[in-house]
Amino acid sequence: MPRALPPGQALKDARLGPLKELDGYFPFTPSASPETWEKRAAQTRLQMRVALGLWPEPTRTPLNAQLHGRFEGDTYSVEKVTFESMPGLFVTGNLYRPKGGAGPYPAVLCPHGHWPEARFAVRGEAEMKRELDSGGERLPESGRSIFQSLGVQLARMGIVAFVYDMLGYCDSQQLSFDLVHKFATQRPEMNTREYWGLFSTQAETHAHGVMGLQTWNSIRALDFLTALADVDGRRLGCTGASGGGTQTLMLAALDPRLTVSCPAVMTSTAMQGGCTCENASLLRVDTGNVEFAALFAPKPQGLTAANDWTREFATKGFPDLQAHYALLGAPKHVELWARLEFPHNYNLPSREKIYAWFSRHFALALPPERLQERDYPVRTREQLTVWDAAHPAPAGGGEFERKLLRWWFDDSAAQLAQSPKEFARIAGAAWPAIVGAARRPTQASTGTAFEAHAPDRKYRATVRTLAAPDGGCDIPVLSLEPQLFGGITAVYLTERGKAGLFIGQKLHADVVQMLESGIRVLGVDLLGQGESVIPGDAPSGSRLSKNPRQAPAFTFGYNHALFAQRVQDVCTVLQACEEQHPTGRRALVALDGTGPIAAVTLAVQSGIDSAALDTRGFRFGELRDLRSPAFLPAAARYGDVPGALAAAAREPRTVPRLYLMGEGSAPHPLVKSAYTAIQRTSYLRVAEKRISSASLAAWLLQTRLLGVR
Repeated sequence: MPRALPPGQALKDARLGPLKELDGYFPFTPSASPETWEKRAAQTRLQMRVALGLWPEPTRTPLNAQLHGRFEGDTYSVEKVTFESMPGLFVTGNLYRPKGGAGPYPAVLCPHGHWPEARFAVRGEAEMKRELDSGGERLPESGRSIFQSLGVQLARMGIVAFVYDMLGYCDSQQLSFDLVHKFATQRPEMNTREYWGLFSTQAETHAHGVMGLQTWNSIRALDFLTALADVDGRRLGCTGASGGGTQTLMLAALDPRLTVSCPAVMTSTAMQGGCTCENASLLRVDTGNVEFAALFAPKPQGLTAANDWTREFATKGFPDLQAHYALLGAPKHVELWARLEFPHNYNLPSREKIYAWFSRHFALALPPERLQERDYPVRTREQLTVWDAAHPAPAGGGEFERKLLRWWFDDSAAQLAQSPKEFARIAGAAWPAIVGAARRPTQASTGTAFEAHAPDRKYRATVRTLAAPDGGCDIPVLSLEPQLFGGITAVYLTERGKAGLFIGQKLHADVVQMLESGIRVLGVDLLGQGESVIPGDAPSGSRLSKNPRQAPAFTFGYNHALFAQRVQDVCTVLQACEEQHPTGRRALVALDGTGPIAAVTLAVQSGIDSAALDTRGFRFGELRDLRSPAFLPAAARYGDVPGALAAAAREPRTVPRLYLMGEGSAPHPLVKSAYTAIQRTSYLRVAEKRISSASLAAWLLQTRLLGVR
């Protein structure tokens, strides 16, 4: 069979190049109009929620908050706080409240980031001297503890402040620091079918990650604050630096209750977050931190930069963010305070800019002297810790980890099982976010014409490429023309790509039968197949990033999995068919190991009239190898392969006629209920044996209900 390209010529497909890494380049381009941005913002938020395991959002179980150990400052008080963000998972921290004023008060969350000892940190003499000499701190006593200083100063300004622990820090030890922030090597004992642990293949296919847990802790922290009688729920802010800046970006993008945001020394077009706790599979595919910041617009947002990866933010990224705010009618609601004389830290000059920002946008009208930090008695670890004899620390470790993720799974499954309509709403939105199958305009090459042979006749054939102008894809496609075209084009997927349409030098019997029935047949080299093999790489599975740590998010947080890219290729070919023959019918056939690819394609691509596929009983949730070509983050969360097929049956006008094999003698309950709910059970046929060539052609030739399409 001729090639689409001459020997020695490579496809112009960016996906065949190096993988994107967390320290790549992540620009943000403002939208052309507010209406365009509104659509893009909804897509990006949904992608974030799916990536973080927050679609559907976990059930907001009782917080069971406890406040104790109160001690008094001059114009503020401090209390120890615990509450449960999920059953058994405790959030810990200190609550700083104003004294002597008239509430309700605005409130600010303070996630701390990656500082040693964090909420408990007290600087030693040598470090304190360096900070004073550099101008990073002004006060030799209160400058010793950044996070106590934040809480005290905000409370002195008349703001309730909650300084809380990131997972693995200070009092939050149920999931260890080494697991959450230093994970490096896969744990086979946690990669199990029923009770899995974090970072495993199982966790990834269910969208269970530390970034999602930490973000949910932040959302529940807002729940905790807004439940306090002295907090004004209309004035809520968040500020954190470094990893705390990442949490600020996440919360600001996803929780509409937040009204003022100040992410410090984090946002840039460069490095996006180097810790495992700042990454999640799918999270930054085709997006990044500057766009996350843009999601908060037009609400007030102040950002800081230092002599770190944010050093170029003033010229790369921030001007685009300013233009974005101007587009939305709020050009004065975004500011950048760049202090490049300081290294990566949470210096006092930047903190005092943040205090002034909160004062301004909370309408506090404070005089300048109230916006400057003053000395206070720095407390010790023993004074701040929430755990004591009356409040013992909860259990943690591996068994707790498994039980926590099991609750997360069960809770999501229960929400999906409420009704076919609810499943369609949730899963129908999730699958496109997982795959990223946006419409890609393509141009077809001139191609090479030849004759394809059947046992007793010949057919006109052309092999060409479908290429995106931006280099996003370059797909080899074989087109086989029937002698009399009847208006149906079938994309025939095989594990060998377009070569799979042949057995030896002759066309496969399925293909011949379709051609004889007037059906045009297309074969495709999906990414990693045939001519689309990555140079120097075996086509056996997904590549992994150069990052030596084996956290999947370092690869799949920035790049689509091979499986998703193959689904994108199928969608691109189907879209090209639609453009070439707008009134024609489109079919999809996958009778070998490509069946799951076809199933997910049905979930994300409309306009497919009929399909015949064999799943071979495959389930994403049973994979154990992250490099498997079938690995797909979050796919098991939404009903797995049956869930994809059910999601394809969301609407009676777009549901495909489906001949399904590999699932036993009866349809999976998810699939059956979906087709039943839209009154299209006649569109679903289930068989245990492989469909014959004649039956396949006959199935594709059947018409849909009159007027449905």
